[in-house]
Amino acid sequence: MRLVLGTCHHDCPDSCGWQVTVDDDGRAIQLRGNPEHPYSAGELCPKVNRYLGRVYSDERVLHPLRRVGAKGEGRFEQITWNDALTEIAERFHTIIDTHGAEAILPYVSAGNQSLLALMFGDRLWHHLGASRLTGGLCGLVAGAGTATTMGTGKGMDPSDLRHSRFIVLWGTNTRLTNRHLWPFIEEARDSGATVVVIDPIRTATAEAADWFLQPRPGTDVALMLAMMHVLVRDGLVDREWVDAHTVGFDDLAAHVADWTPARAAAITGLDEGDIETLARRFGTEAPAAIRTLVGAEHHEHGAMFFRTLTCLPALIGAWRHLGGGYARSVSTWTNDVFDFAALARPDLLAGRSPRGVAMPQLGRALTDPPLGPPLHAVVMIGVNPLVSVPERERVRAGLSRDDLFTVVHDQFVTDTARDADIVLPATTQIEAVDAVTSWGSLHVGWNHAAIEPLGEAVSNSELHRRLARALGCTEPALFDDDLTALRAALPTLDLDALQRDGFADTPFPADRRPWADGGFPTPSGKLELRSDALAALGAPALPTYTPPTEAPSAEFPFALLTPKQQMRFLNSSYSHLPQHGPLEPAPALEVCADDAAALGLADGDRARVWNHRAELDLPVRITNRVRPGVVAVPWGWWARHHGGPDAPVANSLTSDAATDWGGGVAFWDTAVAVARA
Repeated sequence: MRLVLGTCHHDCPDSCGWQVTVDDDGRAIQLRGNPEHPYSAGELCPKVNRYLGRVYSDERVLHPLRRVGAKGEGRFEQITWNDALTEIAERFHTIIDTHGAEAILPYVSAGNQSLLALMFGDRLWHHLGASRLTGGLCGLVAGAGTATTMGTGKGMDPSDLRHSRFIVLWGTNTRLTNRHLWPFIEEARDSGATVVVIDPIRTATAEAADWFLQPRPGTDVALMLAMMHVLVRDGLVDREWVDAHTVGFDDLAAHVADWTPARAAAITGLDEGDIETLARRFGTEAPAAIRTLVGAEHHEHGAMFFRTLTCLPALIGAWRHLGGGYARSVSTWTNDVFDFAALARPDLLAGRSPRGVAMPQLGRALTDPPLGPPLHAVVMIGVNPLVSVPERERVRAGLSRDDLFTVVHDQFVTDTARDADIVLPATTQIEAVDAVTSWGSLHVGWNHAAIEPLGEAVSNSELHRRLARALGCTEPALFDDDLTALRAALPTLDLDALQRDGFADTPFPADRRPWADGGFPTPSGKLELRSDALAALGAPALPTYTPPTEAPSAEFPFALLTPKQQMRFLNSSYSHLPQHGPLEPAPALEVCADDAAALGLADGDRARVWNHRAELDLPVRITNRVRPGVVAVPWGWWARHHGGPDAPVANSLTSDAATDWGGGVAFWDTAVAVARA
């Protein structure tokens, strides 16, 4: 028996440490949390506690596959790696010779957030000059909005919420999606802190809060402006800190003068008195902190949400205090130990600037090509876009093109893989070496390969080495081994110690108050309540509420939310596995009792939910989780869970409209109609 240390790779802020028990035959027989890990402290979520069921699933893809039926039928034959690589290389060379390398698109996402898995492949695509992804499905908008105000995403260490006395969890379901932070919040509450949750849907975290406020979707900025109004009106602004470390206060004060709680109440659907109370308590119960993640960025004006939210702690001087300020992602701290260029090697572009393809608008790129040659090949890595990308039916139409050559590297034949020409077997995390930088805690984790790869599975880095060799490339950087690449990527860390211990700390200010004395990396050197840079781009210089373009109307009267609400799977992963999806409530349309009555629907009835993009047929679940005028359909379920391999899913309904800035997508600005099926 031996015990092997590793780190969870999932799209989750926690990046938990784990340990794998391997028997003398080389089989993993147990995976449990690493009790020595300083953040996760030995506890894993229900997904990863059953991770070995994923590793040893009978559904694993363990050998290369070639399509033998029509696209979407999911019929394949097993082939050798040599046959697969030969076919890919021949097709790529033909496409490059005929259309140029920009006709190939690597489509890589966060199915594995480890460093090599996400970025080593960039070396090959840079060397070829393939099209590149711009924007993202998640995270970039929140960072861009935050940086507009602060010049950076560097905020509090979330674990310092233990020192807070007024904690606002705004648009984040901490107990479900950031479970290892919750003990720090409970520690604060045990010391007298109040926990407020602001969210358009009543989540598990809302149920556990001291106070829950449920605004209409996409109206949060109106609430923030009213809070600012109260802070200014009632003299709760820390003028000493504001005058020393911000610009634009007088402009902002004048701007919010008519943003009364009554005005915001009419927009948000909240009680005017609750808005008054929230603002006054936030301004008087120090240290006060706001914790958010990325959910709120999925609106047309998602960047403005974060740009506005980051003004609130500044107005009350919250940054003065340990436990005061703003906490989102700590990746901007952990990335200080990470050399992106050394890993991704943008120098291999050799001065070229390949065209960008907006990641959230894959359907458009495949059916209405961007400037440049149409896409003739796409390589899917760590992603299942037929579940996770908006305008899913448009994506499906694009992937069904006979002239599109699609390669999928995955552990399972996903909805997307059913449309592939070649499916290549991918390793799981316990079969590959990698490192993981956390975006929820100040740690870098190491992941040892606990077992040999099953079948003929290969890691993402090995895949790209094989592709480079098959394509006849000779650039040495394309063939670096994993340890060489990781040493280059983490130049300030002792990699030997990291491998031994399984984790390492990353630098953070010793007094735990990163912006107590200002010094923000903005054009002005101060936190920008007024942003002249935004004004120069034609955007509002001051925090501004703007209703979404796609809002409920007479034709489509309901706002649709597509939340993560399952404990046993994440995004599009795990829902197909027997110890995960079947243990969760099946996909349903959540609707409040008043709306159900008006529609003549009872619990368990079947309802149609539709818009101009698609239509779903779902059982009705009457719930108190959504307010009137709002319905919810959980995302992450595959087509098979919605009725069959060709059935539409939650993202068949959602919008792929771009956000205000940051390159994101307005998933949650989607309007639908509902009727009895």
